[in-house]
Order: sequence, then structure tokens, then C-alpha cells
Amino acid sequence: MVREENYDVVIVGCGVGGLYTALNLPSEDRILMICKEDIESCDSMLAQGGICVLRDETDYDAYFEDTMRAGHYENRKESVDIMIRSSRDVINNLLKLGVGFDKNPDGSLKYTKEGAHSQPRICFHEDITGKEITTTLQTRVKELPNVEIREYTVMTDILVEKGICTGILAKNADGDILKIHAKDTALATGGMVCSIIGLCIGVLLVLLSIATLAVLIRLLFSYI
Repeated sequence: MVREENYDVVIVGCGVGGLYTALNLPSEDRILMICKEDIESCDSMLAQGGICVLRDETDYDAYFEDTMRAGHYENRKESVDIMIRSSRDVINNLLKLGVGFDKNPDGSLKYTKEGAHSQPRICFHEDITGKEITTTLQTRVKELPNVEIREYTVMTDILVEKGICTGILAKNADGDILKIHAKDTALATGGMVCSIIGLCIGVLLVLLSIATLAVLIRLLFSYI
């Protein structure tokens, strides 16, 4: 059976990227989030490393150099700058949402050192940072009356009209084909996103701000 559905935004993926996207969209938007399994099975849950943050301005040059060196100097410098500059706002926002990063006795954030970083600048929660962030964001998203989460629903294609993405084609656990029309389509699918971007010209990726991408990159690849 084929079903037609309409939303303002459809988000493919219910990990940290998808959840954070939903939390930062207008409350008047009708949002559908889909995931191929249950919401607890996303890869974000498995991330142990923490999130890098600019501790203060004196750390900027070292942070920039560490990031460029880890990327074999192929990184886009403008993007690295935005990521670093926005990192503190992202951490502050996650704290407001209730993420329990480890802290010192005086209440300040505790930092650790990982991977290619020359200085301790990693915010973390024990050794289960991914689970802490993901479960916290899940709780906040489930509180939103404008967001529907649909599990065991797999995106099979994108809908395109005149070279513009107008939604996605999906299949649910019952085998129903879903034509999900949306003004904006966000692909928060991890590594799959890069392939989709290369293949689908005109796809509107509301996805994430550069700051949100920084969260994902730093969470899943904290050594970059």
C-alpha cells in the first residue's frame, strides 16, 4: 500500500544530529523523524569520546592547528574557524538541555585530552558521553508536541520535482510505501550524508548548523 503524507520538515535519522536539529527548528513546524530501527539503537549511543570545546581565546591557535594537522591540512579553514568559535555555544546549549558533563568540585567543566589534541579540551560524561547526550536529547524531543518519531521506517529514495528535493520515499515495518512530502528535508544519517550530497543536487539539507555538525564530528571523532 502507498500512503501520501505531508509535513513541514522530515528528518531522516534519530541520533544526535537528528535530535539536535528537531530541537532547533521552529515550534510551529510539523516535524517527522524516522529511524530504521528503534530509537535506542542509533550509533550515537555508542560514542565514548567527548566533545571538544574552545576553553578560552588563548587556546584558539593550538585548537586550530590540532584540527588542521589531524585533517592533513585539507580542512576548509573557514569551517574549522566556525566550528571552533561556535563550540562554546553548543556546549552551553547542551548543558541547558540537561546533558550531565563531568564537572570539578567547584562546578566548572572537567576537561580531558584525547586523540590529536595537544591540550585538554574535551567535555565528557564518564566513558559514555554519546549515551548521555543522546538520551538527554531524546527526552527533550519527546516533550515537543510538534515532533513525531517513527521507528522501523527506512528511507529508500528522495522525492524530487524540477531538481528540488520535496521529501522522501520510505518503507515501514509493515511493508507500506510512504511518500512523505516536506518543505525541508534533513538527512541526519551519519556517513551516508556525504554520498547523498554528492548525488542529489538541489537537496535542501536543513540538517544542522555548522555548530551542530561540530557536535557530531567532535562526539563521534573526538580525535579530529
